[in-house]
Amino acid sequence: MTNESKIEVTVLLPCLNEAETLEVCVRKALRSLAECGVVGEVLVSDNGSTDGSQEIAERAGARVVHAPIRGYGGALLNGIDQARGRFIIMADADDSYALADLGPFVEALRAGHDVVMGNRFRGGIAAGAMPPLHRYLGNPVLSWLGRRLFGLREVRDFHCGMRGFHAERIRALGLCMPGMEFASELVVRAALAGYDIAEVPTTLSPDGRSRPPHLRTWRDGWRHLRFLLVFAPRKTLVRPGGALAGLGLAGVAALTPGPFALGPVRLDVATLVYACLMVLVGVQLVLFGGLAEIYGRQEGLARQRTSDRWVRFLRLETSVTIGLLLLVAGVAGTGGAVAHWGLDGFGDLDPRETMRVVLPAATAIALGMVVLFSGLVGSLLTLRPTHRAPALVRQPGPGRDQVLNTR
Repeated sequence: MTNESKIEVTVLLPCLNEAETLEVCVRKALRSLAECGVVGEVLVSDNGSTDGSQEIAERAGARVVHAPIRGYGGALLNGIDQARGRFIIMADADDSYALADLGPFVEALRAGHDVVMGNRFRGGIAAGAMPPLHRYLGNPVLSWLGRRLFGLREVRDFHCGMRGFHAERIRALGLCMPGMEFASELVVRAALAGYDIAEVPTTLSPDGRSRPPHLRTWRDGWRHLRFLLVFAPRKTLVRPGGALAGLGLAGVAALTPGPFALGPVRLDVATLVYACLMVLVGVQLVLFGGLAEIYGRQEGLARQRTSDRWVRFLRLETSVTIGLLLLVAGVAGTGGAVAHWGLDGFGDLDPRETMRVVLPAATAIALGMVVLFSGLVGSLLTLRPTHRAPALVRQPGPGRDQVLNTR
């Protein structure tokens, strides 16, 4: 058996100019592995440091690999690929995480959990270790949103940078985010795959560097939020869109025959305009959510059963049929309105009467077009060639272009 095959834990440290704190991080991790009786390694995935971090890490006893893709996620993805351990424990190289206390993570991983998250709020956050905006707004809100969208009831610190996981199980997820949103991607995709996720207390100390951190509060916070919203289309698009469309349809049904009294309030044509708008926007949200589900299915992000229903509904034949029926209904309503206008000699009409027909008819025409072309996009998303076509590149030739096969 080779030494590499004996390694149980890889402690992974992403690095970009961490000369001030890298050595102490490596030494803490190595000492903790020894105290836990674990055969392990410390792997530094360097993102192009120019301050000598690579040499410092090697002198301290770490193995250093170059990460060709820039960014926090790029460094971690490279490190996960290069790690030799059965388990990986990742942490920042700024001496803020408890690398001297790896025991809780090792024990939880040995117990069979696929992903083990650290919880800084349970373990303790030292004074000055986390900005108030992150501590009282950013982390609680994003963690709450992650629990609501993905059912992660056991995860209370969604963005803790210290976490452990089973190496092969995480590699199987096909993670790809190169930036800070990698932290969200790992947890979300593990949850969608049905992995066993646990949480252990850990501590957070003040950053040991003299320079500002790489993290940018608003930019990276928005990237995390965007990622969470995009990965849960049913809860962020389909359900709100369905509720909006249903409310709008109720309004259209109530107001098309005439004014509608709601207690002391009398609703009329102006409300009908907004009811039609609600139907149009709501249906678009639902369809966009369905397209997102199809995309997620193709990329292995969505549950098969739910996405299969959308594939059947948004196939071109079905959407063309529904779209044409809506178009016919809209055109018929428009024709009826024009005929009524003609009976009055194409003169002035009472808008409160004509708009009750024109608005629903115009909405039906718009919906027909939206459904029809959504089906076209859905059909394009489900196309999968059996092999990748060769790339053709035009090169200038004598008197004409030459088309070259690059494969």
